[in-house]
Amino acid sequence: MNSDKKIIIDGLQEKVVASPFLLVIDYTAISVPEFTKLRVELAAVGASCMVAKNTFMVKALAAAGLPDISANLVGQVAFVMGEDDVCAAAKAINAFARLSKKAAYRVGILDGAEIDAEKITMLGNLPNRDGLRSQLLSVINGAGSALARVIQAYVDASGEAPAEETPAEEAAVEEAPTAQ
Repeated sequence: MNSDKKIIIDGLQEKVVASPFLLVIDYTAISVPEFTKLRVELAAVGASCMVAKNTFMVKALAAAGLPDISANLVGQVAFVMGEDDVCAAAKAINAFARLSKKAAYRVGILDGAEIDAEKITMLGNLPNRDGLRSQLLSVINGAGSALARVIQAYVDASGEAPAEETPAEEAAVEEAPTAQ
């Protein structure tokens, strides 16, 4: 193998290993200004979009021990990689595709496993990380709030707080001798 090709493949392998995800998009009808705009939008969310020779990427993926996606690497494809948030990158691509009607997912690799175009689109439709955390916290907080409302309703209905026995009082009641 030519030493120049080896250097390119090694560089691709380093990028693929460093990224927790790889998204493959078809950029057949995208103009240079549109492609530049997509790159800027991806850079804003910590991702990058690059074009590489498909055979080089296949060799880099094989060297990295990642799934063989060579069947989907036909024609003009671009590779999207990022630092950590696949949902943000997919969301940026989804928004671009809605506006331009030109970009389409081919396949992806997420945490070492191959994912199809439909799953990538679904990832892009998820709320961002902070939104998911907010939803989780509201679910957790909802259970406590419901309990507080039930206790408050009991207090409002009876006019007094429920009597609580302390563990010492419970133990004294249990140990008291019974008269026969």
